[in-house]
Amino acid sequence: MTDAVAAIRRRQGLAEELFARLAAKTRVGPGIRRPSYSAEENFAHELCAEFAGRIGLEVTRDAAANTYMTLHGRDRSAPPILMGSHLDSVDQGGNYDGAAGVVAGLTVLAGLKDAGMAPARDLTAMAVRAEESAWFQVSYVGSRSALGALPADALDRARRIDTGRTLAEHIAECGGDPDRLREGPAHLDPKRLRAFLELHIEQGPTLQAKGLPIAIGAGIPGNFRHPRIVVEGAYGHVGYSREFRRDAVLAASSLVARLDALWAQTLAAGHNMTMTVGRFFTESAHHALTKVSGHVELSLDMRSTDPARVKALEGAFESIVREIATERGVEIDLGARTRAEAGVMDPAITLALREGATALGIDRMDLPSPAGHDAAAFAAAGVPTAMIFVRNDKGSHNPDERMEIADFMDGTSVLGWWLARNAA
Repeated sequence: MTDAVAAIRRRQGLAEELFARLAAKTRVGPGIRRPSYSAEENFAHELCAEFAGRIGLEVTRDAAANTYMTLHGRDRSAPPILMGSHLDSVDQGGNYDGAAGVVAGLTVLAGLKDAGMAPARDLTAMAVRAEESAWFQVSYVGSRSALGALPADALDRARRIDTGRTLAEHIAECGGDPDRLREGPAHLDPKRLRAFLELHIEQGPTLQAKGLPIAIGAGIPGNFRHPRIVVEGAYGHVGYSREFRRDAVLAASSLVARLDALWAQTLAAGHNMTMTVGRFFTESAHHALTKVSGHVELSLDMRSTDPARVKALEGAFESIVREIATERGVEIDLGARTRAEAGVMDPAITLALREGATALGIDRMDLPSPAGHDAAAFAAAGVPTAMIFVRNDKGSHNPDERMEIADFMDGTSVLGWWLARNAA
C-alpha cells in the first residue's frame, strides 16, 4: 500500500492540470459557471474522459449522460467500487466543489496503474451529472438517475431556471436518453456495488478553524424543500389598523421567526438541524412604501443528518403554517415539496479510512456534512458509502474556494490507501 500511495502522490501534476483546464474554460467573471446539463458541464465531462483515455481507462456513459472511467479488474463479475462526485457548479461558484472528487478518482486510478496494481474488481471514477439542485430544483439528478431512484415526474416537470426547458430536453441535448431513463432498468444495481466513496471539499469553516487538512465524513443531511411558498393576504392602505390587516409580509416574517425558534429549540435539545430561507420577496409590480403587502414568495430548506428528525421537522413546519394562516388571516400555498434522504455512512469503511489517515500520518477529524452530496443517493439506495472532506478556506458555492493542493493530495492518498487495501 505504501508503494501505491507514493505512486498516487507522484500524480499530483495530473490533478493540477485538470483543475487548471477546468477553470480556464468555465470561468465567467470572478467565478465558475458549469450549469447542470450545459455546454460547460459537457466540456468538463469530455475533459475528464480525455484524461481517462490518456491513462488507459475505459470510458462509458449511461442514459443520464453520467461518465464512468474504469480500471478493469481481474474478475469483471465482482461487485465494483465506485468513487467520484459531480462536475456541475452553481452560478458564480468555485472550481473545486464536486470536481475535486472526480479529479481525486482519476488521480488514484492513475497512481494505482503506475504502481502496477491489478485490482481484483473494477475500480471506477464516476463523473456525476446535475448534483446542484439550484438549476432544476431537484436533488441528485445524475446519481439518482443512475440508481433508478429519480422521481417519476422529474424528467418532464423539472425545468432549468435559466432556460425554462425540461430536464428531459436538456438530458437529450447532452447525449443522454430520457426514454431509456423512463423505461429502465437502472444503469447501476445497488446490490451489485461493493462501495461508493466521495471526496469533497468541506463547505464550511471547521477544518480551517481546526488547522486540519481532511476529515472523515460522519453523515450527510437529508432535507425537505419548498422552492416556492406563496403567502396571500390582502393589499391595503398603510393606515389600516392591525386588526383589519391581512399582511403577507408579517405572516411570512412570523413563519421565518418561528422556524428560527424551532431551530434553536432543536439544537438545545441536542439534535442536528439547519434551516434556510434563500428567497423572500414581495411583488415588485405592486409593492409600495404606502401599501400593506398582500403577496409574498419565499423558499425553504430544512435538513438534518437524522432521518427521523427530518420527518419530525416536516410535521412541526406544517403545524406552524396552519397556526400562522389562522392568526394572520392569510392563505399559505406550500407549492411543490422535494425530498432527499439522509446519507448514513458505512461504519466499516469509515473506520478503515480513519485507520488509513493514521497509517499515513495525516491529521484528521470526523465531521458531519452541512450539505447534500451524491453519496447520500448511494447510501439511500443501500450501497456502502463513505466520504472524505478536504479543507477549503472561504467555504463553497462562491468564487473564493481555496483548496490547497497539498490538502487535496492528503485526502486522495487516504482514498487510494483504502482502495489498495480493498481492491487488490
